[in-house]
Amino acid sequence: MYKTTLEQWYLLDAVIKEGSFALAAEKNNRSQSSLSYQLGLLQQRLDMELLEQVGRRAVLSAEGHQLLAQVRPLLEGFSALEAKASALRRGERSRIDLMVDATFPKPLLFDVLNIFQQRYPHVRIWFSEIVRSETPDRLAEQQADLWLVAQYGAEPLAGESLMSVDFVAVAHRHHPLHSEPAPLNAATLARWPCITILDRQQQQQSEVSGDQAENWSFTTLSAAIEAVQHQLGYGWLPEQNIAGLLESGELRPLPLLQGRRRSSTLVMYINEERLPGNSAIAELAQMFVERVAAWEVRR
Repeated sequence: MYKTTLEQWYLLDAVIKEGSFALAAEKNNRSQSSLSYQLGLLQQRLDMELLEQVGRRAVLSAEGHQLLAQVRPLLEGFSALEAKASALRRGERSRIDLMVDATFPKPLLFDVLNIFQQRYPHVRIWFSEIVRSETPDRLAEQQADLWLVAQYGAEPLAGESLMSVDFVAVAHRHHPLHSEPAPLNAATLARWPCITILDRQQQQQSEVSGDQAENWSFTTLSAAIEAVQHQLGYGWLPEQNIAGLLESGELRPLPLLQGRRRSSTLVMYINEERLPGNSAIAELAQMFVERVAAWEVRR
C-alpha cells in the first residue's frame, strides 16, 4: 500500500499555488482544519517536513520543492485522465483527424494546435499533410474530421475560405536564369526544368502520357523547395514558406514577363456527419478561423 494519496499531494500543490491554507481550503470547498490535517498526515507518513513557515506564509522546504516538482506531472496526468473519462461519458471522440495542405503556414498551424491542446488535453490530433492535387480525392474519401485544403479545379469547394497563399517564381541566386536578359519569357523558361509538386498518382499519369517531360516533380513541398535550393530548376513556391530564403538572398524572384506571382485559396471544410457529440471539432475549426483572421491582420 502507498503511504500517501494523490489528494494529499494535490492539496499541498494548492496551498503553494494559492499562497495560503485559507485560500486553498476555500477553493477546494474544505475547512482549513481538514486541509491542515491532510498535509500533516502527508508529512508524518513521509517522516519529512515539506512546508516551512516564513512570516505568515507556508513555503516549500528544499525536500518539498523536489518532491512536489516530481509529483506535479502525475497530478496533471490524472486531471487529463478524468477529463478524458468525462468526454467519453458524453460520447465525444478522443481524437480528431485533421488534413492540411502543405502550403498552410506552419507557425500558424502549430499556434492553433498548441491552444487546442491546452483546452482539450484529452483529445489527440491525427495530422495528415497533402499536396494541392490530392484535394478532390481526399475530400471524396471523407476520412477526416476537418480539412484545410487548397482550391483545386474550376468547381468551388464547399466550405469556408480561410486565406490566400501567395506563390512567387524563384530560382537559386546562382541559377543561369538570373543571367538571362530580363524580362524572362516562356521560351527562355522552357530551357530549364520547372520544379512542380504532384501527388504520386499524378506523377504516374504524367510518366505514362508524356506530359510535362521537361519538369521535375516532387511529392512534398519541402523536397520541392530543396530542389530549387540545389539549382535543379526554378519553381513557383509559397512565399511564406521561403521567406527566410528570400530574405537571405539564397533564392531570388525571377523577372518574368508575366506571371511572377500566383495565388491559391485555402478552404476549411468540416465533416458535418462527425459533428454530433464532438464539440471539439467545431471548437478547433473556430480556432483556425480566429487565428487566421488575426494572422492576416499582422501580415
